[in-house]
Amino acid sequence: MEEKVVVKKPAKSPALAGVLSALFPFGIGAFYNGEVLKGFIYLFIFAGLVSMQGHGHSQPFLGLILAGFYCFQIIDSVNVAKRINRRALEGEVPGEEADVTAVVKSGSVFWGALLIVLGGILLLGNFEVIDYGTIFDFWPAVVILIGIKLVIDYFAKARQ
Repeated sequence: MEEKVVVKKPAKSPALAGVLSALFPFGIGAFYNGEVLKGFIYLFIFAGLVSMQGHGHSQPFLGLILAGFYCFQIIDSVNVAKRINRRALEGEVPGEEADVTAVVKSGSVFWGALLIVLGGILLLGNFEVIDYGTIFDFWPAVVILIGIKLVIDYFAKARQ
């Protein structure tokens, strides 16, 4: 008797996801993987970074951010495609998360509050309510606040 060999075809091609992300760096790899929201977020981030390239005030920094985002979205699309294939081969349905029985400890609100304040300040700078020169004069204060937060978190964990 002949034995039938069942070959499972991967759900997504990591190579195709990477090529699509490299050729079309505005979320097409994420769309290919079925992550529509992430695709739209990548589209808006890419469009924002490209539109900011025309402003010469902080050009080398913005160019490096755009290059980093370009590489990141390629790597992310490939990894997501691999994760989808792994789940398909293990018999899990893509998109369903495994049951987590342990309680997951969430982080503090510090990072969210810092991003909201920083975003508000930069938005006010875009509308010329405040001057960007003032904002960039005080950027070391943000680094100091982050350092203080990390030290406080370390000692708080040490007490527990």
